[in-house]
Amino acid sequence: MVTETFRRTVIETWGAEGARWLDTLPVRAGTVAARWGVTPGPPFPLSLNWVAPAGADTVLKLGVPSAPHLRAERAALAHYRGHGAVRLLAHDDAEGALLLERAVPGTMLRTLVPHDDEAATAVFVDVVRRLHRPAPEPDSALEPVERHADDLAAHLARNPGDALVERALGVLRELCASTTTRVVLHGDLHHGNILTATREPWLAIDPHGRTGDPAAEVGALLYNPDPWVRDDALTRLAPARAEQVADGLSLPYDRVLAWGFVLCVLSWVWTVEDGRDHHGRELDVARLLRPKLP
Repeated sequence: MVTETFRRTVIETWGAEGARWLDTLPVRAGTVAARWGVTPGPPFPLSLNWVAPAGADTVLKLGVPSAPHLRAERAALAHYRGHGAVRLLAHDDAEGALLLERAVPGTMLRTLVPHDDEAATAVFVDVVRRLHRPAPEPDSALEPVERHADDLAAHLARNPGDALVERALGVLRELCASTTTRVVLHGDLHHGNILTATREPWLAIDPHGRTGDPAAEVGALLYNPDPWVRDDALTRLAPARAEQVADGLSLPYDRVLAWGFVLCVLSWVWTVEDGRDHHGRELDVARLLRPKLP
């Protein structure tokens, strides 16, 4: 039901709880599939969650039930109600299970890049326009972007004097203090999480579920696609992408650029904290954007 690579990743991430979840996964999947009247097929390529097509129109997704990212995804999709994102059809928090609309044909936006980066960014802008709606009253499942400051500060406590992270933390605090509009953010919107569909031309999948400044949606776009591939040509596209997003969403360019810088640094910090000894394009983009900050 799962590959050895997936098993190892889950256990490295969740420890004994992840191992217990893997042991119960076949029963959990069978239980929720029977209840929801679907038949899962072979899973898609897996990362931290088990995800499989369940018929022509639906997808079954299961993860470690205590994982906050599943509750955040559920909350975000429930808020979007199908506007710009796949629909949430059913959920079971106790089982860590989501039943989702399947985006068909499901081709990733990354197929347009680098052949037509401007067109790909235009699709991103259109999806964001449909996704962004005012944030609800505080929802414990949706993390405010202000909490990213904790991750940057924790990194600095372990690595004092890191000038790039110090700059990012200062910019983040300035951005959060001056935020006047709050929306439900996807939080990981990039070329691999926007798929072709029939109900709408493009639909987003796999939201992280945040709340905050609309300009904070830009981060993952700037270092994707293929973020682990060091590519100077793609790195150099970041300022133009930020400018196109700012124009398309009527946001201040300086603010989009600043959020892009912060979120690129944050992605690198997460990479370091995960114990990886290499970095991808996010650090290259952050270094490119830093001199352009006001």
